[in-house]
Parts: sequence; C-alpha cells; structure tokens
Amino acid sequence: MATPNNSNLPEKQIAIFVDFENLALGVQDAKFEKFRLDLAINRLVERGRIIYKKAYADWTRYRNDKNSFHETNFELVEIPKKRISGKNSADIRMVVDALDLCYTRPHLDIFALLSGDSDFSPLVAKLSEYGKHVIGMGVKNSTADILVSVCDEFIYYDDLVREQKPRMRRAQGVPDKQQALFDLVVDAVEGLQRQDYEVVWGSMVKQQIKRKQPQFSENYYGFRNFHELLEAARKAGLIDLQKDQKSGSYIVLNVASAP
Repeated sequence: MATPNNSNLPEKQIAIFVDFENLALGVQDAKFEKFRLDLAINRLVERGRIIYKKAYADWTRYRNDKNSFHETNFELVEIPKKRISGKNSADIRMVVDALDLCYTRPHLDIFALLSGDSDFSPLVAKLSEYGKHVIGMGVKNSTADILVSVCDEFIYYDDLVREQKPRMRRAQGVPDKQQALFDLVVDAVEGLQRQDYEVVWGSMVKQQIKRKQPQFSENYYGFRNFHELLEAARKAGLIDLQKDQKSGSYIVLNVASAP
C-alpha cells in the first residue's frame, strides 16, 4: 500500500569528519587514482543537508589534495607529523571535535566518519548512545572490520569508484543535453532506492536532484513541470512509473535494467 505523498523528504542534518591520511594511504594501496572527495559528498548528500565539514591531516604532505576540500568549504585542521609516540593525533582531534558537536548541536542527525581506522570504534559507540546515526566510509582493504560492525551503515569507497563506469542506459535518439538530464533522474531514483523507501514519489526524486544541484529546474530543459519530465524518462525506457489514483502523483517503481 502506498504511503502518503509527502512532497519533501525529512531534511536530515549531517556532519562530516575526514581522517584524510587514512583515506589517502588506503587509496594508494588499492591503486586507485587520488581520493575523489566529490564521490563521497555525492553519496552522503543523498541523505540530507550537509552543514558541518571538517578534514584532518598533515596538509603540508597533501598540498595537492587541498583544493577539492577548499572548493567544498571544508574546514581543514592541520595535524602535525607523527608525535614522539608514533601515533598520529588526527584521531584524537576528530574524537574531541565530534563529541563536542554531538553535545552542543543536538539538531545534528547524522555523523559521517570518513576513515577505516578501528580507533574510531569507541567514538561511533558513544555517538550511537546519544541517538546519532553514524555512517562510516573507507577503502575496503584498509578498513577495520570492527569499525564496519559498529557503524549504522558503512560505505566502501571502492564501490563509489566502481559505480563511476559510463552509464549503459542511454536512450536512443536523445540529445546529449537531455540524456544528461535523464541521468540525473536515474541517479536520484537509485539514491532513494539505496535508502529503502517503501515508496519513491516523483516529488522525492526532484528533491533528491536538488540536493546535489540546487540550481536545477526542469524548465531549463524544456519541460513545463517535473511530472512531464518523468513521463519523458519513462517513454525513453529508463524508468517505470505508476500513477497514484488518489493524488494523481507518480510513483517511480524501478529503474530499467541496462541492456
């Protein structure tokens, strides 16, 4: 049975903490290209509004990676080189800052910890005690199993890289500009499906697109409304739709399988 057609998704508030050295070393060991912050942000923004972003590293060693963080308005915390004990202090600073935020900003719903370091497991447990939903993210081969097990959900960076292969669901005879639009629709639907919503309403798809592209307007692409855009995507064989009899709104049933 369809749930009520709520035009807006719950606007979850997200804080992101990045242990960059752990990610950079993991990416290097996995023989990926340099860490792509945009892949991580695009996945996390599907969950709500990102309002706090902090990244920790000895940035003198990672000068070439700073621009992507500056472009997305991260606060960069300079962590000195290994201390006398040989322990990097990034984990200590992250724990202190995350707990401080947890105590002082009760409106935050989700804490995203980008690291595979098992040292953050107690932090995850403490955040969970305070009712925070914790999302972990790290490179598979350099991520501790115990960290994965204590997070509410864990995203492997490897999967984000793998998903960047060219989309195979290309509609025949569709101009590149419109195909790019259809790709936005399909990407938004897939993002909602990853969150296991019982029903994916057309209005939810539009809101999901606007999370990633606030300037988005279907009018720019020649459609009078989003309803018409969904119909065009269905006609192109990219999604399956069903009209709700009570509201007249569309429900997106599925994304068409790639050939």
